[in-house]
Amino acid sequence: MLDIEILRSDPDRVRQAIKDKNGSPSILDEFLDLDKEWRAATTAAEQKRAEQKKLSAAKDIEGAKKLKAEIKELEEKIVAAEVERLAIWKIIPNLPSADTPVGKDEMGSQVIKTWGEPPKLDFEPKDHVALGERLGMIDTETAAAVSGTRFGYLKGDAVLLQFALIQLAFRVLSDQNILKNIAEHVERGYSTKPFYPVLPPVMIRPEIFERMARLEPKEERYYVPSDDLYLIGSAEHTLGPLHMDEIIPEERLPLRYIGYSTSFRREAGASGKDTRGILRVHQFDKVEMESFTVPEKSLVEQDFFVAVQEYLMQSLELPYRLIICSTGDQGDPDARHIDLETWMPAQNQYRETHSADLMTDYQARRLGTRVRRASGKIEYVHMNDATVFAIGRTLIAIMENYQTKEGNILVPKALQPYVGKEIISPANLG
Repeated sequence: MLDIEILRSDPDRVRQAIKDKNGSPSILDEFLDLDKEWRAATTAAEQKRAEQKKLSAAKDIEGAKKLKAEIKELEEKIVAAEVERLAIWKIIPNLPSADTPVGKDEMGSQVIKTWGEPPKLDFEPKDHVALGERLGMIDTETAAAVSGTRFGYLKGDAVLLQFALIQLAFRVLSDQNILKNIAEHVERGYSTKPFYPVLPPVMIRPEIFERMARLEPKEERYYVPSDDLYLIGSAEHTLGPLHMDEIIPEERLPLRYIGYSTSFRREAGASGKDTRGILRVHQFDKVEMESFTVPEKSLVEQDFFVAVQEYLMQSLELPYRLIICSTGDQGDPDARHIDLETWMPAQNQYRETHSADLMTDYQARRLGTRVRRASGKIEYVHMNDATVFAIGRTLIAIMENYQTKEGNILVPKALQPYVGKEIISPANLG
């Protein structure tokens, strides 16, 4: 949620932000009307309590009794207004950063950097499905019979590549020397604090999901009614609440976490899109970053997260570009959203493989996560989350960019120590 003082003191700015994010600015007017009603009732109740106290002291029993009834009526009005006010307050989106381009959808997003050259293949590239079937790495046919559409088995060398990516990610994000080199390119002297490894739960209570501002759209979520739990769509969803309702001493910040989990999305609005292979599936694995910082460092922290993503993709020598997403292409909790898109030869285009979201204090206010500054002041922390590896999509990028004319796959040098081979071919099949 936004700071209520911003809603009250700078409504024009908030209305514009809502409009830029394709929302209805009238929700702010509804909020302000309810807020005015709530404040008036609260003030009146306080005044009547003070009067009641005076009457009680003067032993005016009848007068005090009458005021008690009036106070009760006001309290009921306060509660009703508060419930309505809070419901609207929660759906007012975060304010976009100053450098976020205004646009209705992804067409308004802007490329801010390109790295690497797409491979110049002297043959027609195969897609990851054809490669995966040839090399015994992907089996969607059996998965469809067992689990339904948009599921897949990863087999053999695909599994080795997956765990190689996970090992690479955890090694890099726990190595302070590597992080120092990355951080120095973002801001001289910036924190090199390593990421703390976490295996988070893959189920979350609805009220916590809602406090994370990630429950919607519900049609994308898998829900288990018997236990009143949702399956997470990203490790971020259960990493973010790690410090809910806590006050963190400033000297402990930044707090950084790296989490690995299986994630679940219904892909309800993706009918007919990317149905082949493992690009858009119901179940997938991800490695995620999450951090909690003081407000003045949150933008630098996001840039640091993006620099970590770049370091890993450059280690894999995969061509990519960075996109700053427009107001209409970012989530409601986001103040600034950066996507990393990787070149996919078989599709002859860049496809999103990573995202990095700066939420400022929007999530922290809902979660009650605060920091006690050295001065003693208490304020809300700022939160960032970002993809380290979306495993399936990274596997696709590796398979398609490292394919050979013979239909084999070269293993990126950064992964060879973990995979134990330099090339994946039918000869490797068991």
